[in-house]
Amino acid sequence: MLTHSIPFSAAHEAEFFAQFPAAPAVFLLRGEDAAAEPYAGKTSNLRKRLLRLLAPPESQSKRLNLRQRVAIIEYSLTGSDFESLLLLYRLLRQVFPGAWQKRLRLRPAPVIRLNLENAFPRAYVTTRIGRLKGRSLYYGPFRARTAAEAFLNDSLDLFKMRRCTFELHPDPAFPGCVYSEMKMCLAPCFRGCTDDAYQSEVARVQAYFDSGGQALVQELEAERDQLSADLDFEAAAQQHAKITKTKNILSAWDDICHRLDLLDAVIVQPSAQPDSVALFRFRNGELAGPEHLAFAADGESQPTVAGLEETLEKLQPSGAASGQQFAEELAILKRWYYRSHKTGEVIFAKTDGELSLRKIANAANRIYKGEKKSETTANHALIESGEDS
Repeated sequence: MLTHSIPFSAAHEAEFFAQFPAAPAVFLLRGEDAAAEPYAGKTSNLRKRLLRLLAPPESQSKRLNLRQRVAIIEYSLTGSDFESLLLLYRLLRQVFPGAWQKRLRLRPAPVIRLNLENAFPRAYVTTRIGRLKGRSLYYGPFRARTAAEAFLNDSLDLFKMRRCTFELHPDPAFPGCVYSEMKMCLAPCFRGCTDDAYQSEVARVQAYFDSGGQALVQELEAERDQLSADLDFEAAAQQHAKITKTKNILSAWDDICHRLDLLDAVIVQPSAQPDSVALFRFRNGELAGPEHLAFAADGESQPTVAGLEETLEKLQPSGAASGQQFAEELAILKRWYYRSHKTGEVIFAKTDGELSLRKIANAANRIYKGEKKSETTANHALIESGEDS
């Protein structure tokens, strides 16, 4: 998995450490005993980190020193912290098959689960992704659990789907809860509605999440326009206020938030290879890459459409093998996306599943030249152009 392997030598230390680049990398330190536990890590400066771990220890220093235990140094250079984290994750899964989660300390991403496996579906926030072939749907990821819960609670105020957590056994004698009293739930618990009516409301909730809220906005706008056409301006004004409230709620639905089984994204990062950028792809719950997109050495010519298509063709994730892998690789994407100061850009597929080659090429050109995405571009990231190909 790592591309370089060098035996450790304590002789001629200056020359030995000088051969390692002062560049970002993922590394593994192995001992003479093949059964001994190796040391793995990522760093922004490989030479400096190895000096710290393998140089003669200072007197009375409590700093970790592995000089007497290391026999082989393995490493791969990386172009970005995103690539380093992904490579370290893959390395830890391979080297420590039973304990990589604790070593990486990867916090799972909060998502909304719409549990369609229950006879009376409900939605709730979780950090676990269940069976990949189950009927339940997942939406997110969100910045934090508090953000996910606030968005879900505000969104459910717009519908009449149940929020109770217990298993329902509908009984007309059941007294119901505060939501049914406030007419905010169809109350399937005491047969306050037919099963078909409840499933229809669940379908509206699913359409809301599937479309990032746009299905409900369009529904409300059509009702408002009809009320205006009927000259019922007071009701139209109330409907308009509801539309404004809905759009305010949807401001918490970030660009990365999708129905997770449909989330398809290309991440563009700096590359450790010269005259290129690194492309990654998240699809079907798995991160693939890096694949390197080459630029002309003069830096003037952008990659051709054919070259970009060929590179993307290599980025075909086979799909997560389990819900756990899905959650872990989603967490890597989420950790990078929500950083205050992150390197690289991400381009999401459109609702029809198509990726914009123009957007990917423009992002790659900016990353290669070390430019940042302009505010204008960022604010209009969701506006699609008829020139996309």
